[in-house]
Amino acid sequence: MELAQTVRSMRPIVPAKVFEISKRFYMDLGFKPRPLTDNLVEMRLGAYAFILQGYYVQQWADNFVMHMSVSDLELWWKHIVSLDLPSRYGVKSPSAPQSEGWGLVAGVVDPSGVLWRIAEEISLKLGEEMRPA
Repeated sequence: MELAQTVRSMRPIVPAKVFEISKRFYMDLGFKPRPLTDNLVEMRLGAYAFILQGYYVQQWADNFVMHMSVSDLELWWKHIVSLDLPSRYGVKSPSAPQSEGWGLVAGVVDPSGVLWRIAEEISLKLGEEMRPA
């Protein structure tokens, strides 16, 4: 058996300055929580997940980036804007989708300073447009 066949998941661990606020922030984005311990919760969105940890080091959080690839960035952007995250959580205003050559990328910063890059590859969009109806 190869090592790759034994892997069931890979979940990054994301820091939370104020655990309950961060958990609520991610729930508002659409993640479903599954408690693991008092200061660890799996935040799941469909088949994908990360672990939110009630532990915070500012330098770590300020340099932590999550990259999420999506098939419909416009749908995500409308959802993010509708949440009014800056007034509800005191976070930076989300960055509107911008082209980075390979795709469109929007940015969201969580209450602990973690940057989320939500991206849609241009090739996926072009491929969809070229498919027959």
